[in-house]
Amino acid sequence: MARRSYLLGRRQASVDRTAASILAAARDLVAGGSKASVNEIARRAGVSRITVYNRFGSRARVLESLAARGPERPATDLRQRISESCARWSSDPSLYRHLPAASEPRMDRELAERLAATDQLRPGCSIREAEDVIGALTSFAVFDRLHGDGRRPAAAVAEILMRLAAAILA
Repeated sequence: MARRSYLLGRRQASVDRTAASILAAARDLVAGGSKASVNEIARRAGVSRITVYNRFGSRARVLESLAARGPERPATDLRQRISESCARWSSDPSLYRHLPAASEPRMDRELAERLAATDQLRPGCSIREAEDVIGALTSFAVFDRLHGDGRRPAAAVAEILMRLAAAILA
């Protein structure tokens, strides 16, 4: 069964805060040595069990969201993600121009959630907005525009992209 997507509009910020509080609760529980059951996570986050399931699907998905690379380095992870993307795209720009656009929405979402859970997003920036910005900044199209067949080295493009990423960071 296909999942139906909804446009949440003004509710998106609230949904994002709820997801961030669920992740923060899970992080606190796991760091404290708890097994972090869905009941415990929900209680600590101040939401119902069904909210945890609706947002993440399972306890395992909550924990997967925490496990990506460590909870305390999301801004460093964003810098690394941008640098790795630039290095990949600069290895053979002419090839990537002819390939379909590659995207990693799950990775974008997880990084955005980790930024939110550690209060590293600027006030008013939703997880969805952060996810979209991360996706754009790590895309070949944006890299190619700035790189311009070697007009700028990949490292310089990565620095420009990090300055642009600052728009979503606190």
